[in-house]
Order: sequence, then C-alpha cells, then structure tokens
Amino acid sequence: MTFMDLEDPRYAYMFGFLQADGHLAQGAGQKGRLTVEISVRDISILHEFRQLTPYNSSITERTRSTNFAKIYRSATWTLCSLEARTVINALGIPYGRKSKLIKPPRTEFSRPDYLRGLIDADGSLGWLSDGIPYLSLTSSSTAIAAYLCHYGNRVTGTERSISRNKRDGVYTVTYYKEQAQRLAEHFYYPGCLALDHKKANASAIGTWVRPPEMKFAPPRRRWTAGEDRELLRLGDPAAAAVSLGRTEQSCFMRLWRLRTGQTPMPPE
Repeated sequence: MTFMDLEDPRYAYMFGFLQADGHLAQGAGQKGRLTVEISVRDISILHEFRQLTPYNSSITERTRSTNFAKIYRSATWTLCSLEARTVINALGIPYGRKSKLIKPPRTEFSRPDYLRGLIDADGSLGWLSDGIPYLSLTSSSTAIAAYLCHYGNRVTGTERSISRNKRDGVYTVTYYKEQAQRLAEHFYYPGCLALDHKKANASAIGTWVRPPEMKFAPPRRRWTAGEDRELLRLGDPAAAAVSLGRTEQSCFMRLWRLRTGQTPMPPE
C-alpha cells in the first residue's frame, strides 16, 4: 500500500475529503500540520484516515459553542509528519486558505471515490421539503464545480452550468430526482468508504419513485456556434425555426440576446 495512491479508492476518497475539509498549516522551519475537524458523530471516518496513514497522527475531541449550536462536539484528526504533508501538498492541497485554489488531481485517480469525498465534506444529499431527492456540492473552486458538472453529465446525461452565488460567492451544483438517484448510486456503492449518515441518505433516496402525475422535463437543448451563425445569417426567427428545428420563440429570444450582447457572438 502506497500512501496517497489516488488510484486506490480509499485514498481517492480521503484526498477529496481533505481537499474540502482539511487544513494545511505551515509553521517555523519544517514544522506544520494537517488537521480535519468534523462533528463527533462522524469520528469513525477520522479513524479510517488514521489507519490509512503510515505516520503518527492523533484524534482529539472538544466541546464548544458555535453560531449554529450552543453545544457542539467535534473531533479533530491531526497529522504533523513533514513527509506526509509534502505528499499531500504536491497532490494539490495548498498551505493556508485553499477554497478557491483546489482542483482535481493532475495524476490518475479514482473519480467516483474522489467526488464522494468532496460531497461527504462539502456536499449534501437527501430530500427537499416537497419530498424530491437531491444531491449537491457547494464549493468556492471553479475547477471543482466544473469537474462535477462534467462528470455528472457523463453519468446522468444532464448538463449543468455554474455561476457564483451573489450572496457568498460560491458555486452550488445540484441534481434532482432520477439524476440525483443515479449519482448517489454511482458514488455510494456497497462497501465504499463514506460517512455513515450520507451513505444511509444515498440508499434512502434510491427508493424514490416519480409520482404518475409528475411530468418529465425534456433535456435542455443547448445552442451551438453553428446554430448561432445560421440564426444571425437568416435574421428572421420564423425562418430560423424551420431551418433549425426550434420554436420561433426560442429563436426570437436567442437572436435578441446575440444582438444585445447578452450572449457572446459565435466565432467565425
């Protein structure tokens, strides 16, 4: 077993979790530490990390007050080894503030396990108030949000676009209904390393059945550069609708956005 071999599903998961919820701090000289603090209910995952790490590390618990709870019990895993920190840093976890800097590894890695680690740390899956299942990931990193969209498209056939939330500047990528079920089943397979409550949620949303009265929304058809050029050449939504096999209203709105600069002009 090679420490942090990201083709190993356990290390791929661990690395994704550390990228999202871990913190590398650099001290004087060669001193420093990697820490992960999570709710004490999830302490078992820290013991898994400790077992996977062939260097001395420790797990401690504490109770404190937070903005969300008067009494919050947490568990912290601490790893100080310079050799281990060097490996983790080289793979893509920078020292200090990292939320906008992290990105998928540049080496080969187990993709579903890596993404499950990110979702366990910074994501959510379960039920909306109206009983609709969902799976989501919140991240400040453009590379991470874009990668989930890319991978999610491969698994579900559903495209997602990203934009930062105006309130706090983060991305939230969310899948609903059957797409959420497919991703949950794909990420949380039997025997995988994961937080127990999220593994249970993944199993639970897999039981959802679409009500007979709930219609399927057809996949959104994105405009291509070639279609944009043809639309501009014709300059007539009605003629473009016939030529492109789209609705006249869709052609009208697209032409308006192109002409007003709300949508970039297609390359020549």
